[in-house]
Amino acid sequence: MQADAYADSVVPFDPTTLAALVDGTMAGVGVLDTGLRYLYVNPALERLNGIPAAEHLGRTVSEVLPGVDAGEDMLRAVLADGKPREITSSGVTAAAAGSVRRYWHGAYHRLEVGGRIVGVAGIVLEVMASDKGRRELEQARRHLTMLDTAAARIGTTLDMDTTCAELVDLVVPGLADLATVEVFPPDVAAPVRPAPAGVLRLRRAALTAVAGLRDELPGFGLTGEYVDYQEGAAVQRCLAANQPVVENHTTDEELARSAPAPERVAAYRALGMHSAVIVPVAVRGRPLGVLGLIRAGDSPVFTDEDVVVARELAARAAVGLDHARRYGHEHTIALELQRSLLSEPRPPHPHIEVATRYLPADRSVMVGGDWFDVIPLRDGRHLKAMGDVMGHGVEAAVAMSHYRSLLRMFADDDLPPHRILEQLDRMVERSGLDRAATCLLVVVDRFGGACDVASAGHPPPVLIDPGKAGARVCDEMPVGPPLGTGVGGYRTVSVEFGPDTVLFMYTDGLVERRGEDMDVSIGRLRELTLPAGGSLEDLLDEVLERFGPGAEDDIAVLASRTRPRAASGRAARR
Repeated sequence: MQADAYADSVVPFDPTTLAALVDGTMAGVGVLDTGLRYLYVNPALERLNGIPAAEHLGRTVSEVLPGVDAGEDMLRAVLADGKPREITSSGVTAAAAGSVRRYWHGAYHRLEVGGRIVGVAGIVLEVMASDKGRRELEQARRHLTMLDTAAARIGTTLDMDTTCAELVDLVVPGLADLATVEVFPPDVAAPVRPAPAGVLRLRRAALTAVAGLRDELPGFGLTGEYVDYQEGAAVQRCLAANQPVVENHTTDEELARSAPAPERVAAYRALGMHSAVIVPVAVRGRPLGVLGLIRAGDSPVFTDEDVVVARELAARAAVGLDHARRYGHEHTIALELQRSLLSEPRPPHPHIEVATRYLPADRSVMVGGDWFDVIPLRDGRHLKAMGDVMGHGVEAAVAMSHYRSLLRMFADDDLPPHRILEQLDRMVERSGLDRAATCLLVVVDRFGGACDVASAGHPPPVLIDPGKAGARVCDEMPVGPPLGTGVGGYRTVSVEFGPDTVLFMYTDGLVERRGEDMDVSIGRLRELTLPAGGSLEDLLDEVLERFGPGAEDDIAVLASRTRPRAASGRAARR
């Protein structure tokens, strides 16, 4: 008989008698020693485990069945106090194909021989979980996984639309066949047409659906559009009560009342929609919008557990959306302030052509203190300025406005560029303005051909001769310290250039790159070319396309040239 040699050498237990009783039973029977190692396994337990009896002996349950939760703590308790116990366990064994989870119910008793504790005897029967139970178990697991991953997948940026997209991508298809997030329009932005009385207007920030419904999405609506909800619609009721609204198996009449407008019913039915949940997205009691979930076709209706999970996900997303909304509010104010201060400079004379661009870092990470200006002077001359206040945000933009105003005041005194910089430096130091700035000034005579240049810690200008193979970087000119240091020591140099030569000025965001010497970056500007009569606007587009990607700071650029007087006259006559 199996296990005779092993059993005789370890414990005074003879499995022969037990085998005569249970070898023919359909229940799995096993005996474990006090170390929970198998002493005996009947044929039924061999079949249940899918492992020959001989491969059980001398090994623990976890060694024989690593994919099964056998409740070894419970078995030790039976050994300790002698009280019989029952347990339902589950797992994967070699007897089942693939990774099918199986379930067993077992009764365990302490086994004693001659008053000596020998081990534990167990009788095990396989049980089948009901289809409903298995579905509920799998659904619970999906929900837990969804909640577990929400923290890592929602709110990865300070952009509201990205956060909304992350939320709908998480819930489809695990929680819904189609999902939307709609938010209140921002209070600082381009004006939106007012909603009629009693109508609630939201902006659809994100929308996604399972593959089988995507062809029908245009009838449902588009991301970015504004949606007007009639009085009494489900969204209005959800936000008014700050509670989810669940509508399962809605009739056409009910759907007409709950939809943004009655005419939407046909589009919803085209999706096969039968159930919906609207969940408020709110933080600290303040509503930000709603999460809408839809199920269609053969999908089941929403359960109470679905609603709990949806509400938890909406609450987690609301924190990220609140941060993004507040950031967007502050950023929009700062950006509008900077734009109002950084208005497009008007050409000082009809024969002067000017083109400018301002590009916030990473398309609006933070506004900064970059500025440019073109100021008419006496005798037909004009002053071009390019500056960069250190730092970002509203403070830098406000400091930039101070520098720009002071520059315009000193320019009226008809001083050479280095004297203007000296005046700026002294005035800023005395005013207590705690923002240093770099600045490049260029005074150009009426008909071109020469200019006076002075720099306060600013990158050198570039001269682009029309039709030439490369540009000239004025990198040999003296450079003084930034403004606001009180050190002074600025100098003006004269630079000559030919007819139609383009003067190109920029801030260091264009050329400053992590891990690269700035002189190397500036040197690449020698590659700039412009055909005779080429457009300055096209030139700046090319500059930003070639050198803008990867910028970690704001970029301001200015290109200007003096057009021939004859051409200017012809243009004026036209």
